[in-house]
Amino acid sequence: MVYKWFRRFEYLVEWTKDKLSPKQFLLFSSVLVGLSVGISAIILKYFAHSIYLLSTYKGFESFKVIFLFFPLIGILLTVFIVKRFFKDKLDRGLALIHYSLAKKSSTLSREHMFAHIVTSSVTVGMGGSAGLEAPIVVTGAAFGSNYSRKYRMSYQERTLLLACGISSGIAAVFNAPIAGVLFALEVLLIDISISAFTPLILAAATGALVSMIFIEESVLLRIENHLPFNYHNTLFYVLLGVLAGLISVYHARAFMGIEHFIKHKYSGKYSKVLFSGIGLAVLIAFFPSLFGEGYQSIKYLSLEQPDKVMAGSFLTSYFSNEWLLLFGIGFVIFLKAVATSLTIGGGGNGGNFAPSLFVGSYLGYFVSRLINMLNFSSLPVSNFTLVGMAGILSGLYHAPLTAIFLIAEITGGYSLMIPLMIVSSISFAISKYFEPLPMDTKKLGKRGVALTYDRDHNILTSIQTSHLIETNFQCIDPEQKLESIIEVFSKSQRNIFPVVDKKMHLKGVIILDNIRDIMFKSELYDKLQAKELMTLPKAVVSSNESMEDIMTKFDETGAWNLPVIDNGCYIGFISKSSVFASYRSKLKETTIH
Repeated sequence: MVYKWFRRFEYLVEWTKDKLSPKQFLLFSSVLVGLSVGISAIILKYFAHSIYLLSTYKGFESFKVIFLFFPLIGILLTVFIVKRFFKDKLDRGLALIHYSLAKKSSTLSREHMFAHIVTSSVTVGMGGSAGLEAPIVVTGAAFGSNYSRKYRMSYQERTLLLACGISSGIAAVFNAPIAGVLFALEVLLIDISISAFTPLILAAATGALVSMIFIEESVLLRIENHLPFNYHNTLFYVLLGVLAGLISVYHARAFMGIEHFIKHKYSGKYSKVLFSGIGLAVLIAFFPSLFGEGYQSIKYLSLEQPDKVMAGSFLTSYFSNEWLLLFGIGFVIFLKAVATSLTIGGGGNGGNFAPSLFVGSYLGYFVSRLINMLNFSSLPVSNFTLVGMAGILSGLYHAPLTAIFLIAEITGGYSLMIPLMIVSSISFAISKYFEPLPMDTKKLGKRGVALTYDRDHNILTSIQTSHLIETNFQCIDPEQKLESIIEVFSKSQRNIFPVVDKKMHLKGVIILDNIRDIMFKSELYDKLQAKELMTLPKAVVSSNESMEDIMTKFDETGAWNLPVIDNGCYIGFISKSSVFASYRSKLKETTIH
């Protein structure tokens, strides 16, 4: 029955495509993608929330020790689901989307449309210390990619609908449409023209609307208890921005370091699960707020109820002292990266988006509360708690605009816009100084996929050197006489000629302009040989050399053609003009109109 209705829906979309112009159908499609991703976000949030409520059911209070091992069970179930239903192949995180954009023409396989909803719900719902935002972003991207393939849309339209899925996903899970649009553009490095903003906006608005209608505020991160900005506190916001940048660097490095350790220390899947699950159990025993996403503890801190954050800890009696409680909260700032890396490195599914907000809120609370307790000033703790979230999000993802508008939207207004801008920009600058690439993009770099905010770099790295090698150059023997060389010139359209021996070893090059003045001196025809007329090439390249390095050689030498040498043998030339032509073609392909 469901399949029958689904087929009818497909026929309706096909009929609509025939009746509308391509631009109209693109707008229509952006709404459908936004609606689909919005519904997926509802399923994900409620599924995870239901599992979380079951995991933390009050009837389990007498089984406190068992409760600590729920994250282990969640990671174990996730590993089992991936192995049983997805053949042990399920890439995770935003790096997957970056790779799809850079190397796979914006295509994502169908299983990503539902796999992350199930696996991340189990992981996070059972207490895994990660977020649901990265899974919904991958899900949304997969919806956009597969929809465009289903209805035979172009590469540019496919990339745009992939971005629509991403923007609607963030818009739905936070009810923050502006942040959704900015996230797609800023974090995923998607280049679009102004005219292409409309589909993104429609998708984000649709996702946010679905969220507003069907998701209760208690399930979302909504905080509205804050005070107006006081410019007298500006220096303290600057301090928060500096600390947020440094903590962002720490979080990224600690996360990747621990994840790398788990990957190489434990070869077996279940040994990773056991190590990570036990580690999480120990951390949660002392710091219960590390259980799950941690959004409820953010709300507690914004309400200045820190005692509730540590409720249920094995150290509860010690946390009755406000100084010990404060430093316990400060300690959690550093432990969250450990907990998240254990969750994901152990085989769970989730992301660092929620952890960045978690760490930021704890940092903002710690800094403001410490200053107040030392009587240096009287800072609005709730404001710093909220602004701190933007600082870590900006530093970790290198996305200051997303951070600013996300916190502005989830707090219900723009009264904190100035401190949000101060903290986010400073954190971004410091983080970028120490870590030029955001965490997910850095992962791609380790896999040999270079992707940065430098558009020229991105386009050049997408050009395959081997595809530009030209082989229609007339080779000349080193012993060849000038008369014979001139005959070769007359039959060629080129002005440069490689001089190679019988083993195809390049000895030099003859440039037509360099010998033009002796070409018509017949008395030299039998006297001069190629080895006397050739010059050494200004540089040589190899077929596996990066295009960026090749362009550097073109710039340094001023040459327009460089010989390609592989294993000591000449195979052809690369010309600067062919690189420019390929660059223009890639630029046109990757700019979405």
